[in-house]
Amino acid sequence: MSLELILPFLRPIEPLLIDNDISEIMGNPDASWWFERDGRLYRDRSVRFDAARLLTGLEVIANNLGKRLNEDSPSLHAQLPDGSRLAAWIPPLVSPAPALAIRKFTSRKFTMDDLIARAMLSRTLAEFLSEQIRAGKTVLISGGTGTGKTTLLRILADAIPDDERILVIEDTPELQIVKPNIVPVASQTNTFKASVSFDDLLKGALRFRPDRIILGEVRGIEARTLLDSFNTGHSGSLATIHANSAQKALTRFANLVMRSHSQATFSDTEAEIAEAVDYVVHVERRAGGRTVTEVLSVGGYDRGAQRYRIETVIDTVCGEIQEVHS
Repeated sequence: MSLELILPFLRPIEPLLIDNDISEIMGNPDASWWFERDGRLYRDRSVRFDAARLLTGLEVIANNLGKRLNEDSPSLHAQLPDGSRLAAWIPPLVSPAPALAIRKFTSRKFTMDDLIARAMLSRTLAEFLSEQIRAGKTVLISGGTGTGKTTLLRILADAIPDDERILVIEDTPELQIVKPNIVPVASQTNTFKASVSFDDLLKGALRFRPDRIILGEVRGIEARTLLDSFNTGHSGSLATIHANSAQKALTRFANLVMRSHSQATFSDTEAEIAEAVDYVVHVERRAGGRTVTEVLSVGGYDRGAQRYRIETVIDTVCGEIQEVHS
């Protein structure tokens, strides 16, 4: 089902759907409509969408995608053929109107210059990070939902040399990285019913002789497999993780690893991560848009103090930018 096919059922929000600068569209149960542009939320008071019409439209969209949406199955999560993701809740989960969120997939290929122009990062930092990627450093990108982690990861991946083989593992295809020798794989699509986990794909990916692995998001037991891959010849890889700071990203990574490897001590796990991860880049959504607020260099692990040896490359949390080190 293409955008053209769903438009008849979502006609009141058509201007939002076709605006390439809008990244997310949200309809609330109180019938208010919101959208995100360049990391900022705006209310669109011009949208008028009858609750019954919206409900009928969502049911038709679900049916066309081979899914169910009704009172017995009042939650919908689906990927549209263009890569956009749609989520909906209907009564009785919400009231009086359905709740809808569409994370739009854009065919526009943002560049590093675009991110610099939007003040997501400086040119000096962009060049620094690109050089680390070319040099084979492993980078973990952290942040909350909608902060631009995926966009930053895709653009940084452009710095990977063309003679290297890349395996890309995602939940749904979003990164669209273009390289001569690349194998992208997604664990969830609308075309098959089998349950394929990130961990299954990651273990399988190691048999495809990757030089580097790109993981769309570290979130479960695959963290253990990913850490093993980092420490067994796949340095220079990239991954994103949900966290509220760069330091907390390292803690979350360790906690995820421990879920499937509880026999190890937490300090042993942190020491492994310190050997594997070279940099943590943290992005946030602020009033002025999305921005890189921290970059930490991980230089090892102090077992006596049970803490990472960390050097701050950049920190704008307190409004100060440190000098970029090489």
